[in-house]
Amino acid sequence: MRVLFAGTPAVAVPSLDALVGAGFDVVAVLTRPDAPLGRKRVMTPSPVAARAAELGIEVIHAAKVDADVTARIAAAAPDVAAIVAYGGLIPRSALDVPAHGWINLHFSLLPAWRGAAPVQRALIAGDDVTGAVTFRLEEGLDTGPVYGTLTESVGHEDTAGELLERLSHSGAVLLAQTLSAVDAGKAAAVPQQGDVTLAPKLTLEDGRLEWQLPALAISRRSRGVTPEPGAWTTLDGQRIKLEPVRLRPQAGALQPGHVAVVDKAVLVGTGSHPVELTRVQPAGKKMMAAADWARGQATLESVVFE
Repeated sequence: MRVLFAGTPAVAVPSLDALVGAGFDVVAVLTRPDAPLGRKRVMTPSPVAARAAELGIEVIHAAKVDADVTARIAAAAPDVAAIVAYGGLIPRSALDVPAHGWINLHFSLLPAWRGAAPVQRALIAGDDVTGAVTFRLEEGLDTGPVYGTLTESVGHEDTAGELLERLSHSGAVLLAQTLSAVDAGKAAAVPQQGDVTLAPKLTLEDGRLEWQLPALAISRRSRGVTPEPGAWTTLDGQRIKLEPVRLRPQAGALQPGHVAVVDKAVLVGTGSHPVELTRVQPAGKKMMAAADWARGQATLESVVFE
């Protein structure tokens, strides 16, 4: 079966590798254009584009699937298109090109968390279980019928990056199995059932920790926004980046946002019990251990996160 693969970030690379490894004829890859990375803003191909180049697969760079891009897709004559975190909408004209349509690997248990940040939103919401599905892409936002499902338990200290890494590999297997079933004429897609929740793309503001909230909510948010856009707070008007905090339910009470060192642990008060800082990055400096940051504060007792 001739496959067009659409994807952009690193979490899509295992799926590309899985399809090639399963013997599918990946005739082209659709990915987002090169983007500036790092402090020097060097134009860099997407992880999927870089992997496709290593595999010798034609790459179609496009920020938008317009008429010209659709024509290039049609010229590749795919029987099916597999899509994993491409980062753009696929119009009806392109959806109609492959005979077997577009099959999307999505990192949630649809219809829960439709949208761009399903794993992140699931962590922030405190879900105990998440997973991935393959479904037939439609013009609606993640609304199509589902071919296959897998589940994944959420660990108490999982970050979005760690959970996505696991799902990217198990989901790649699911995607290859789904395409094999489609190729064999044995795939059956069933309509989604259950309550719909939305997972819009995270913004920088989503990473702000609100110390008046309970510790558990703060912990969930700090893990859900790691590594991107990252958790942060402010001190004296300056933004400070934070790695995920740890719950410390046995620690003595602290006022929300107030910082103290107890038994060598750097604690911050919340709306319930304190949380422990792990690593801190003050403005203009490198990420450092919380204890090192605390030693650099002249009067820690007066430090209050805003």
